[in-house]
Amino acid sequence: MNREAQRQTFVFKGIGVSPGIVKGKAYLYNLVDEPLTLYKLTEPGLVAKEIRRLKGALRKTEADLREIKKNLGHLNGLDPLYIIDVYVMILKDKSFVQGTIKIIEESLVNAEWALKMTTDRYRSIFERVTDDYLRRRITDIEYVSQRILRHLAGMKKPVISELGKDLIIIARDLSPADTAQIMMDKVLGFATDMGGKTSHTAIVAKAIGIPAVVGLEKLTTLVKTNDEIIIDGSSGVVIVNPDQELLKRYEDKKKIYLDTNVLTLQYARLPAITQDNHKIRIGCNIEFLEEIPAAATYGAEGIGLYRTEFIFLNREHPPTEEEHYESYSRIIGNDDLTWTTIRTFDLGADKVFYETRYAREANPQMGMRAIRFSLKEKDLFIAQLRAIIRASAKGKARVLFPMISCVEEIREAKSILHKVRQDLQSEGIPVGDSVEVGIMIEVPSAVIIARDLAREVDFFSIGTNDLIQYLLAIDRVNERVTYLYEPLHPAVLRLLKQVVDCGHEAGIPVAMCGEMAGEPLYACILLGLELDELSMNPSAIPRIKKLIRTSSFSESKSLLNEVINYSSVNEIRQRVENYMRERFPEEFNEQ
Repeated sequence: MNREAQRQTFVFKGIGVSPGIVKGKAYLYNLVDEPLTLYKLTEPGLVAKEIRRLKGALRKTEADLREIKKNLGHLNGLDPLYIIDVYVMILKDKSFVQGTIKIIEESLVNAEWALKMTTDRYRSIFERVTDDYLRRRITDIEYVSQRILRHLAGMKKPVISELGKDLIIIARDLSPADTAQIMMDKVLGFATDMGGKTSHTAIVAKAIGIPAVVGLEKLTTLVKTNDEIIIDGSSGVVIVNPDQELLKRYEDKKKIYLDTNVLTLQYARLPAITQDNHKIRIGCNIEFLEEIPAAATYGAEGIGLYRTEFIFLNREHPPTEEEHYESYSRIIGNDDLTWTTIRTFDLGADKVFYETRYAREANPQMGMRAIRFSLKEKDLFIAQLRAIIRASAKGKARVLFPMISCVEEIREAKSILHKVRQDLQSEGIPVGDSVEVGIMIEVPSAVIIARDLAREVDFFSIGTNDLIQYLLAIDRVNERVTYLYEPLHPAVLRLLKQVVDCGHEAGIPVAMCGEMAGEPLYACILLGLELDELSMNPSAIPRIKKLIRTSSFSESKSLLNEVINYSSVNEIRQRVENYMRERFPEEFNEQ
């Protein structure tokens, strides 16, 4: 009976963050700490002692992190190890450290409890952030706190790379430092209860090249060490104790995936030209400088979107012009990239933690954010623009303004940009010959006045994530209504066509940088829309290039012209899915 219970098959659906299929033995990596104990400092001298304990734990934690990075330095291409530097930054953050010391001194509590109070305070701040990516950054602070607590308790963390061969790590969560320690020849993959596509751990998993699934919620409650596990990082499926039929099915699926993956990578360095000679530019979206090597490897022609929000995080003060410049200079002029598009910061009052004067907003997604915030906080905006213009001396740079909703906003932003350029030139600072100016089309009002906006800029870039969300009144992170978030909605397709038509009438190119751009199912629809550029996550590029190179531009236009007149989402989706399966059976073959 016990044996049957242990062999019961479970199937979990999570978020696939690193593709591939593996089968192995589970190792339950228990990260649950002992409950913290609160005790009051009632005797003279105990406060100073606790502060010394805290500082000692901080030093040991920093030494641990630097040792991890040093030991893993031989792993060529593991660029996301910079995340360990982020952890060290948190350890040295004055607000984080002094805030904890202040709690010890004023509340007369032990170091462990003071650290918990500091972490809880940061968590309450991050929970108010509406942006999913930024909200998940609290995990960095929680991980650092956990390491400090372990040193305060005199505990040592297990080293994953020493656990044995052919294991699949199962955990409630893994830090990027933990993930980076997973050696490719010893650990096949991992699955966690927590995490998302934008987590640092997901980025490291992709860099290492091992299959990973996150966001499984209750996986650790049902898995035991040595259970047989299948991880499908492509579809986000984890199977515990698969039966023979499932084992056979996934062995076949793994073979198809490996064959297809090798074939797809052959397309990475090829231009995206259809069979009837229509070319479309392919760029990639990045958030971290360390993603640039992957962009080149997977065949990006340029950077279609560099999200600059990360520069502002985990800081007591806003980044300086020099810090901006250092970041942008590492991208612009890169030999492997033809152009770089830098989006000015898409921040709001809910995301700027080093200032306390900003009031919390009931609906920050529609509040003081993005270009609205930039035009209000001009000192921050000007520092960023000066750095972009300075860095443009190194190569082709484009500046992209987010969330433009009216002509007045883009005119004011351009005026500031022009003044910045004049100031730099008068100061004798080198600048590029020109910087193209573009706007994100992500607000429905921008679509309606697209003809007017097109006369103000050099290019459009469609941000489908927000545009679809605003157009359909769907909060895409609200699980109750995510089923209504539909890129193939007839209203979405008609708005996209309107944007492209207006841009082309004005003689400017139109790009797409939202998630829709990297979804293979939509490749022919996007070709039919006559977009000039698609920008996506690096790993999506080879497959999209393959689809484009084996597609017909004229057929794609016919498909779009057919479905854009349908009134039903279901009709459009069914027609598109059937077309793609018939046209590309090897790519859309149902397993």
